[in-house]
Amino acid sequence: MPIPLTMLSENEFGRVVNLVIGRGFRHRISSMGFASGTVVRMIKKTGIGPIIVEIGGSSRIAIGWGEASKIMVEIIGGK
Repeated sequence: MPIPLTMLSENEFGRVVNLVIGRGFRHRISSMGFASGTVVRMIKKTGIGPIIVEIGGSSRIAIGWGEASKIMVEIIGGK
């Protein structure tokens, strides 16, 4: 069952299944590497500020909490 990216625990992996966003944000987030099927790992989240995720095992990106809550993932392991 898909959950928002913000719900992943630190060091937990997820696979992007859906982006619940408009066209402008979709273009920006896609250019960062977020796309359906992409594997992400939660590196750090503090609860209210930006979170840091690893995308595809190679890039680390900071993204705002509100934006991250619109990226739906399925948990595939980790912790």
